[in-house]
Parts: sequence; structure tokens; C-alpha cells
Amino acid sequence: QVQLAESGGGLVQAGDSLRLSCAASGRNFSGDNMGWFRQASGKERELIAAIRWHAAYTLYADSVKGRFTISRDNAENTVFLQMNSLKPEDTGVYYCAAALRGSRWDVYLGYEYWGQGTQVTVSS
Repeated sequence: QVQLAESGGGLVQAGDSLRLSCAASGRNFSGDNMGWFRQASGKERELIAAIRWHAAYTLYADSVKGRFTISRDNAENTVFLQMNSLKPEDTGVYYCAAALRGSRWDVYLGYEYWGQGTQVTVSS
């Protein structure tokens, strides 16, 4: 059974940092593209960061560019999201997802496997 398990969320203050991890099991995702999505209360789930299978290319939403960094460790089948200078508007549930190679990695519909999400709350 394929599983993506996020961890590292929590309650922090504005300006703090968090590092999210996504550990994959049941499938080797080293050949697939991975992404992090965020869903704030009452809003649609949005792609905030993604990384190609070879890690040579990444993309970020404008709202997090310069503050968040996505990375991956293919040997550990794990993806990370380093979040710095957090703002209250970063609050939401963060989901890890996998887009199989050949699928679009820059849009929601390209992602086939999803984690259960981890809550990040940033207080002002």
C-alpha cells in the first residue's frame, strides 16, 4: 500500500521556521515528481512548491518564493519543505503529493498520491 506521511507541522509565531517531512512507503518515488500543497480554511488546495524527480528543477508559488525551500532525499524516499519567515497567512493544512513521471507536476490534477496532511498554524 502506497503511503505518504507528513510530519513536522505545529503552532509557531510569525517569523519562526518549520521543516516539514514527507516519508513515502510502498513505492519508490525517486523517479517521480513531488509537491507540497497548502489548504487554508475555506480555500482551495494550492500548489506551493514542487520538485522534479532529479531535483534539478523546482517551482514555487509567488506567496512562498524566497522563504520556502523544497528538497528531496531519494535514497530515503523522503521530501522536505523548509519554511522560514513564516507569516500568519501561511496557516493551513500542508499536504505532500506525488506526480508520476510523465504527468504534469505544476498543477493539482497531475498528482496521483496524497498524504493525510499536517497542520501548520502561524500566530501573529
